[in-house]
Amino acid sequence: MKVIILLGDGMSDIAYSELENKSPLQHAATPNMDFMVKNGHIGLAHTVPDGLPPGSDVANLSVFGYDPRNCYTGRSPLEAISMGVTLGSDDVAFRMNLVTLKPHGSSIYMQDFSAGHISTTEARELVETLQKELGNAEIEFYPGVGYRHLMVWRGGKDVMRTTPPHDITGKSVLDFLPTGDGSETLNNIMNHAQMVLHDHPLNIKRKGEDKLPANSVWLWGHGKTPRIETYKEKFGLKGAVISAVDLIKGIGICAGLDVINVEGATGYIDTNYLGKAEAALAALENHDFVYVHVEAPDEASHAGNMQHKIQAIEDFDRLVVGTVLEGIKKFEEYAILCMPDHPTPVKLMTHTSDPVPFVIYRSGELRSNGAISFDEFQAKASGLDIDGHALMPKLLSNC
Repeated sequence: MKVIILLGDGMSDIAYSELENKSPLQHAATPNMDFMVKNGHIGLAHTVPDGLPPGSDVANLSVFGYDPRNCYTGRSPLEAISMGVTLGSDDVAFRMNLVTLKPHGSSIYMQDFSAGHISTTEARELVETLQKELGNAEIEFYPGVGYRHLMVWRGGKDVMRTTPPHDITGKSVLDFLPTGDGSETLNNIMNHAQMVLHDHPLNIKRKGEDKLPANSVWLWGHGKTPRIETYKEKFGLKGAVISAVDLIKGIGICAGLDVINVEGATGYIDTNYLGKAEAALAALENHDFVYVHVEAPDEASHAGNMQHKIQAIEDFDRLVVGTVLEGIKKFEEYAILCMPDHPTPVKLMTHTSDPVPFVIYRSGELRSNGAISFDEFQAKASGLDIDGHALMPKLLSNC
């Protein structure tokens, strides 16, 4: 049997008056996900266990079939694994966003957690400058994709408290700086990075082009290397993962999956949706399982852009889900799981821990449980409620 997971990051949301009291999933045109619901099983999945943060790291670990309560150590170690950065047992990885801070009065505000969605090429130049100016035997900076980068603290501390920058857009950063043991080091690095980046030629060029400058870094999501079973050990599957972001690739590598990179995959609304779907179908020729992750709906939500979120949902449905539904017919037996990882309400511009809708569609007979569309409210009405990490065993159980 061929197994595929299609994940639209952050698609789930709440109802809005401007959408006629519908959620973005209800409002968007999603004929392919609706087809899966009418011919499959819809339900609600709890992907974020109580007491854990509602991040894509925790939620995607659940969807992959791992209980985050047993293996979660932070998102950055997973990103480090994807980037090929080796961590010792005492080393701590940190996600390092390039951000735009804006002074106002006596405070400093988070203007943009992505520095205007800075390009990978521009960002690499800035991160390489940080390594040259601030890097040493203890602190190392590694360039990633877009605004997403990595800092490693060799022999560092990992008990401090940090805040994701996308949670504080428009808020004073002074209220959300790292705190606890080791936080002084992080705050010093962030302050020194501001001095390095302020007059950097690339930022001067960006400002001259009316683009936001990447005038600071923001450190968060820290942790040490996790230990998880491979897919071969846990499920007996040979698999692959397709994503534009290092976090998901890192989970895949830990799980022993092959990473398939797709040209034009950006992690934003301009990503190569069709290329991801076609690559997934090709991968199923010699893999049992493929995990396809699309970041775009989540990025639109963090930006508070309803139009972009609806566009991302519709593009995901048409170009990813539709393409896979048609192309997978060449295999005799298959199972598809389609879902978000967590809600990212546009109104809040951050994640929540609420359960999310999922739909399982299989080859063969009709297995509908009566729903007609893929959305949060039909999922709740179905009465089917499951822990996120139990979805993968359910998908494989043919029930």
